[in-house]
Amino acid sequence: MRYRRADVQGGIYFFTVNLAERKKTILVDEIDKLKSSILKVKKYHPFEIDAFVVMPDHLHAVWTLPDGDNDFATRWMLIKAGFSRQINKNERINASRQSKGERGIWQRRYWEHLIRDEKDFERHIDYIHYNPVKHGFVKNVGDWRYSTFHRYVETGIYPINWGGKEFEEVAGFGE
Repeated sequence: MRYRRADVQGGIYFFTVNLAERKKTILVDEIDKLKSSILKVKKYHPFEIDAFVVMPDHLHAVWTLPDGDNDFATRWMLIKAGFSRQINKNERINASRQSKGERGIWQRRYWEHLIRDEKDFERHIDYIHYNPVKHGFVKNVGDWRYSTFHRYVETGIYPINWGGKEFEEVAGFGE
């Protein structure tokens, strides 16, 4: 089956990328390797990171691609492969992956969503930054280290105490 993906050159996209084994914590355990993989890909295939959060077993991102470019698939493939090459082989690998010579670190597919407008952009940025609280890793958004939230605080977009209980109720993230 061929999956259809959004195809807008220079678009802004929201992504969710998961580990194959959702109980693992390798993304935060090996955060420096993930960062180096992302930076290497950005060097040869530029894109802007509008927002990012790395959770133990998944990540969310919003990227803006350059004008005339819609190839986020290659970027994700290279990021995932670059990260995987740096990780010791100790994951479960099913027969299908073994037959193709694949690692078992990442889920094969990922979720992508083309951002439609400013409100959609803001909603996804908020979702990304609130994710560690939603999943119960921290009580305050600012306590999670693996997020662009801190960049947003430094530039004055969010106050440091953004995302409290009142936000959870209004945004519907507590459901």
